[in-house]
Amino acid sequence: MLSQLKLSHLAAGAIAVLVGYTSSVAIIFQAIEAVGATQAQANSWLVALGLGMGLTSLGLSLWFRMPVLTAWSTPGAALLAVGLKDVPLDQAVGAFVFCAVLLTLTGLSGWFERLAKLIPDSLANALLAGILFQFGLSAFAALNLDTALVAAMGVTFLAGRLWFTRFTILGVLLVGGIWAGLSGSFGDLGQLNTSLTLPEPVMPGFSLPVLIGVGLPLYIVTMCSQNMPGVVTLRAAGYTPPVSASLTVTGIASLLLAPFGGFAFNLAAITAAICAGPEADEDPKTRYLASAVAGLLYCLVGLGGATVISLFLIAPKALIATVAGLALLSTIGNSLSQALQDARGREAALITFMTAVSGVSFFGIGAAFWALLFGLLVNHLLNRGTAQNFKASPK
Repeated sequence: MLSQLKLSHLAAGAIAVLVGYTSSVAIIFQAIEAVGATQAQANSWLVALGLGMGLTSLGLSLWFRMPVLTAWSTPGAALLAVGLKDVPLDQAVGAFVFCAVLLTLTGLSGWFERLAKLIPDSLANALLAGILFQFGLSAFAALNLDTALVAAMGVTFLAGRLWFTRFTILGVLLVGGIWAGLSGSFGDLGQLNTSLTLPEPVMPGFSLPVLIGVGLPLYIVTMCSQNMPGVVTLRAAGYTPPVSASLTVTGIASLLLAPFGGFAFNLAAITAAICAGPEADEDPKTRYLASAVAGLLYCLVGLGGATVISLFLIAPKALIATVAGLALLSTIGNSLSQALQDARGREAALITFMTAVSGVSFFGIGAAFWALLFGLLVNHLLNRGTAQNFKASPK
């Protein structure tokens, strides 16, 4: 296995971790603040989340030889930032445990895997392209944040496509980091938190209103806005994801780490696309090494706790946005191409894509779920009409 490890695997894994933390760690801080956790408890959350993502990603990737990457539930964290106000911490942990039990039972029952198989490939690709589109767009929007930095990274990207294809994104990251360092774009290094981080458990308390008002919505948004796109990401990359096993593993991890702040783990989508795409490796059979590297790095980041997180937070936004956007460019293009290939399903695929890009949200459930729902409805109606017209036509 180690003999197959490439520099591109290391680069893809590192970029996935970088994007994973910098894109949503601020929401985690808001959720921690909403529940009124102490500094020690806040640090414990970071340890639990890092280790939870790391161990589950590492285990699933190596076991199934597939780039299965996990993540914390970002929409779940956003929900907690609002829903945990005035909720005692022990009852919040009880809601985490309740959600974890539901996630585990979902994996064990296998119903979600059967449901995922009903999604047409065109809609799966359209959904993935829509989810990733904003990240691709952010690379170009970052030109307004730091024109010189983004331009240097863009030139490096083009040079990489011409002369060092396998290491293009690594080159972009290195040039961007060096440029940002020389230009003073990084934040104040004096803000680094070097305190030792130790896990601190909180015994769960159970309150029916909190279980229904926090735990159940946390489960729903994690399934609809995280696990479903995660399944789609792997399918669009050409893999048959181990859906039930992944949900069971992430559910058990959530259950074990809930007292320490690991509120919910799930299949990743955006960061998984980085590890499952051609940038990680031209050979799909060895791309799992990229997600395994990401898992190992997640563990190290988790153990580093507050120190590593504060380092991520001082990185310039333009650097992160450009690296993420350019790393996902090939995946976005390939997904759109596959989604629109069949003329019969083109309208449904476009509706799926546009809904995902729109970012609409109803009842606290994000655009990914509604995009898939609208796409399936349109696909069913149009295909049914086509079939009826075919049957009614004269021979």
